Amino acid sequence: MKHLITSISLFLVLATVAFAESQPTAPKPVDAKSADSKAIEPPSAASHSVTPVSDQHADLSKYLLSPGDLLEITVWKEEGLQQQQILVAPDGNITFPFAGTIMAAGKPIATLQETIAGKMGAYIADPVVNIKLLQINGNSIFVVGKVNKPGQFPTNRRVDVMQALSLAGGLTVFADESSIKVLRHVGKDIKVFEFDYTDVVDGEHLEQNIILEAGDTVTVP
Repeated sequence: MKHLITSISLFLVLATVAFAESQPTAPKPVDAKSADSKAIEPPSAASHSVTPVSDQHADLSKYLLSPGDLLEITVWKEEGLQQQQILVAPDGNITFPFAGTIMAAGKPIATLQETIAGKMGAYIADPVVNIKLLQINGNSIFVVGKVNKPGQFPTNRRVDVMQALSLAGGLTVFADESSIKVLRHVGKDIKVFEFDYTDVVDGEHLEQNIILEAGDTVTVP
C-alpha cells in the first residue's frame, strides 16, 4: 500500500512539472532606460532650416543691411509670397514681386519692410510684410595674423579695433603689438591705418582705435 501511494505521489509531481513547462512564458517588461540607444528617431525639421539671425541676437533694430546679407521676406496671407529668400546684391539692391528693385543696403530691416509694403500697396490691399535676417554676410570684418582665433567675423553692430582683436581671441605671445594695421578698400585703392596695441591699452593715442567698416582687415604681424 505504501508503494502504491508513493507511485501515485510521484506521478502527480511529474504531471504538475510537465504542465508548467508547457505553458507560454510571458515576455519580460522592457525598461525604457535600457532600450537600445541607437533606435532611429525622426529627424528634427529645425536641423534642415536656417536659424534667423534675429533669433540669435537680442536686438537688430539698428543693424544696417549690407550687400551679401540673406533675407527671408514673407507677405502675410499672400500665396506665393511666403518665406522667399532674397540675397542683397553687390550693388545693395533687392528685387521682390510687386515691389520691383529696391535699395536695401544701408537701411534697417523695419525701414525696408515699410518700403516694400508701400510699393506693393498699388497691387495688394494693406500688405503686411515681415523680414527676417537669415545670415549676416555683408557686415563682416577680418582679423588675420598672430591672434588666437583668426578669421571672418560677422558683426551686427559697430566694432573698433580693440573689440575686433577681442573677437579673434586676443594677441598671441609672438605678436608685434606696435605694428598692427587696418586695411580698408576704398575703390581700387587700399587705405592703411596704423595701430599700436600697447599705446591704446595704456590709454594713449586712442584715436588709433577706429571704428571698423564692413570688409576691413586687421593684420597682426
